[in-house]
Amino acid sequence: MKALLSKQVGGPETLVLEDLPSPEPGKGFAVVSVKACGVNYPDVLIIEDKYQFKPARPFSPGGEIAGVVKAVGEGVTNVKVGDRVLGNTGWGGMAEELALEAGRLQKIPDTMPFDEAAAFIMTYGTSYHALKERAKIKAGESLLVLGAAGGVGLAAVELGKAMGARVIAAASSQEKVDLAMKHGAESGVVYPPGPFDRDGQKALAEMFKQACGPNGVDVIYDGVGGDYAEPAFRSIAWEGRYLVVGFPAGIPKIPLNLPLLKGADIVGVFWGAAVSKDPKQHQENVRELFDLHSAGKIKPFVSERFPLARAGEAITHLASRKAMGKVVVTMD
Repeated sequence: MKALLSKQVGGPETLVLEDLPSPEPGKGFAVVSVKACGVNYPDVLIIEDKYQFKPARPFSPGGEIAGVVKAVGEGVTNVKVGDRVLGNTGWGGMAEELALEAGRLQKIPDTMPFDEAAAFIMTYGTSYHALKERAKIKAGESLLVLGAAGGVGLAAVELGKAMGARVIAAASSQEKVDLAMKHGAESGVVYPPGPFDRDGQKALAEMFKQACGPNGVDVIYDGVGGDYAEPAFRSIAWEGRYLVVGFPAGIPKIPLNLPLLKGADIVGVFWGAAVSKDPKQHQENVRELFDLHSAGKIKPFVSERFPLARAGEAITHLASRKAMGKVVVTMD
């Protein structure tokens, strides 16, 4: 079987496609014939050793997959050979076959295509955990989503709408804002490219305040970071919740007098750790997400598909921050 491997620290250009022996399922594991693999920002970081987890090399990037169970090991009862499944892998997904702990696999509805299934669990899982468990968002509250046309951002827009929030989409182009509005945002704001000097940050803060209204916004979903964070925070409402999701624009510095003055919370969102620490809650969330998908309230927007041989290009494209929705690598 073929796999895209990271054998040295570096960017997507360092990845190599090689033939490897097919894996065997150990106790509690299942082997999946991978049909599609979602591309996410952690894939950019993990091959450069900049992610929270640093797997031993060689390894394949790819943190979420969809496919068909090929074999199961001793003690596996939740899936069987032939089941259509998705899985959150952390890494290893950009390969034709993958051995994975069976508990990390979920059966998918027959109506869900593999490319959508591979674009589902990390983005919707992260955003649902963020809004439901970390922000505890309520119907009628307002939600500002930064990076609203990206994978997690677009998922947050759809979920915010489904959960009864008034969603404001913020993105770097009108095309991206328009996409977010098609997926449930009520209004939007186009922010300029950074970095910003102090005057630029003040102008951006005013832009966010105008978009959010005089009372501020109840929840801010920040999957961008960098120089956008502080200006966005200045638009938060009294007792608002600021969700720290990701940093493609860099790790921000927020003056701590701001949460004090607004009585606001800065809340970390680390979905991968939450899944491992509370697997029962994760399973409940996945069931609820499948229900929302079946009801037509959420649907992954796969903008581009790359074959495995061009998976490095897929990661490069995602790193450019020009991608909208989800990028998927397909094995067929």
